Amino acid sequence: GAAMAHGHGPGRCRCCGEEAAERGTAWGLYLRIDRQRLQCLNERREGSGATVFRPWEERRDRSQFVESDDDEELLFNIPFTGSVKLKGVIVVGEDDGTHPAEMRLFRNIPHMSFDDAAKEPEQTFSLSRDPLGELEYPTKIARFSNVYHLSMHFPKNFGAETTKIFYIGLKGEWTEAHRHEVTICNYEASANPADHKLEQITPQTHFIS
Repeated sequence: GAAMAHGHGPGRCRCCGEEAAERGTAWGLYLRIDRQRLQCLNERREGSGATVFRPWEERRDRSQFVESDDDEELLFNIPFTGSVKLKGVIVVGEDDGTHPAEMRLFRNIPHMSFDDAAKEPEQTFSLSRDPLGELEYPTKIARFSNVYHLSMHFPKNFGAETTKIFYIGLKGEWTEAHRHEVTICNYEASANPADHKLEQITPQTHFIS
């Protein structure tokens, strides 16, 4: 029995490129973030919060990270370019006190502030230290099935003065927003009368010239 169990170890996935590629695709929601409007509150270095959202294959990259500034709290406001069904989250930190110890998720509250974070989140997770990105926190999918804006609040860590996060993985499905289609239809409908007016004016223009 021992030999069989050994065969199912983590080593098996790593040599199988196809499986790894599929996993990477599942964690592709970082591609669906509206980067222009992405916010990280209390980040020490401006723009550093955005760097933690990157490909799953780069989850162990230590060169890019966000560190909190005034205290241990971090708050991410993540707008998506469509509607997301969020299924899981990975959070990679240092194997020390700077690793976040708790994560609170809110859906569809754009531009959240730390004051807003006092609200009841959709889901709260106690985090374990995960320097290698091996732990996946599954969401209650029913609560996160139509997310166009995700806020992630990290209220505390394992005892350090500041919090450091190297990577945040978001797993799920993305669908295009349907709101744009409505705008296009309205535009076409209101454009028609203008076309007719132009036709009536055109002959006169020719006459003048």
